[in-house]
Amino acid sequence: MIQISALPAFTDNYIWLLQDHRSHRCAVVDPGDAAPVLAWLEQHPQWTLSDILVTHHHHDHVGGVEQLKSVCGAMVYGPANEHIPARDIALNDNDRINVLGWDFDVFAVPGHTLGHIAFYHHGQLFCGDTLFAAGCGRLFEGTPEQMYTSLERLAALPADTLVYCTHEYTQSNLRFAQAVEPTNADIAERLKNVSQLRANAKMTLPSTLALEKLTNPFLRTAETSVKEKADERNGRNNQSGSDVFASLRSWKDTF
Repeated sequence: MIQISALPAFTDNYIWLLQDHRSHRCAVVDPGDAAPVLAWLEQHPQWTLSDILVTHHHHDHVGGVEQLKSVCGAMVYGPANEHIPARDIALNDNDRINVLGWDFDVFAVPGHTLGHIAFYHHGQLFCGDTLFAAGCGRLFEGTPEQMYTSLERLAALPADTLVYCTHEYTQSNLRFAQAVEPTNADIAERLKNVSQLRANAKMTLPSTLALEKLTNPFLRTAETSVKEKADERNGRNNQSGSDVFASLRSWKDTF
């Protein structure tokens, strides 16, 4: 049995902690800061950090990797096409790894960065900064077409898949989603629920793909209302889903 919980880092990052209660080994995903992980390990001396999973090279996701590896000797997995500090295993699209007894499929999901990867074990998706709750990552390196394709790939996973993204952006993302679809009752309901959680300093993750498909505009580019709003925003007829996505992402960048 693997338990998944979050270690908050910086202002809005989450470092995902996976605990195997049979072996008392644990793994972390995207440790941008070693301090929260080391503090947890100090408070739980019976646990050993054996694995570190990295989705992309940005500092708030890799800043703690080298220190954690030096202290714990953990195995570091990360994308082959990016510079990942202290990486032991370089991962490419469609690779499979076994961590804590779970098989993870590796998906290349370029867009936020060119080498970005996601880790998927049936029912659980660790997607870094590609798919957010009610949103998606900025395009720092990739093209709108690449990010659109990456999001469509993730959206094709089973609807009950839990989405473990790495930032607490849900409330602000839902405000944008409501601007895109002001009459979407699912968005209004989710924003109400999320606002209550945040008012009580509670996290809003993980999400599910089913909920994302109802409330995330970047997964709803085929909806007529979303396309019409995108057309209105950039004053042209967006012919493809990736065109709609590009219009929405450009709008979100300045929202």
